[in-house]
Amino acid sequence: RADRVRLAAGLGADVAFGLVGHTAVGTGRGDVLTPAMTRGEFHWVFAVQADGLSTPEVYRTFDETVGGPADLDLAEDTALMQALRAGDAVGLGQVLRNDLQGPALALRPELQRTLDVATEAGALGAIVSGSGPTVAALARSRQHALAIAASWTANDACDTVWCATASGAGARV
Repeated sequence: RADRVRLAAGLGADVAFGLVGHTAVGTGRGDVLTPAMTRGEFHWVFAVQADGLSTPEVYRTFDETVGGPADLDLAEDTALMQALRAGDAVGLGQVLRNDLQGPALALRPELQRTLDVATEAGALGAIVSGSGPTVAALARSRQHALAIAASWTANDACDTVWCATASGAGARV
């Protein structure tokens, strides 16, 4: 496993998540993974844009606007871990956070519309995923995920939509 994670880190900071599976907390560049205990299932829907965002540009914008490491909110992190352990999708949706979302929105303001459409469709939470431009929305159920996907499609808010169910055993697409 350690060899696979090292290999994945060389390909990209977020590649290790796909190789390791399950739920994990990523620190460092996202390549230092610590397994997180989860219960139940979480239903996600992803809005994918045809045109990407430059990861170095998003990080550069982060450095210029935030000016250093993001502040850690231990209460928020504790709430996140508690929601995962309890299988509490509502609680998880309330504490979703991505420090790169602001810089991604600064570079691609139209992503705000994608976030708004998900919220209007009742998403429990919606965030820009990683450095963008993909948007991830948490749904109450598989049917609700499909409804969010339909709303994104009807509102022309993205180019492609994917639904996935994540459980303690890892994501299924």
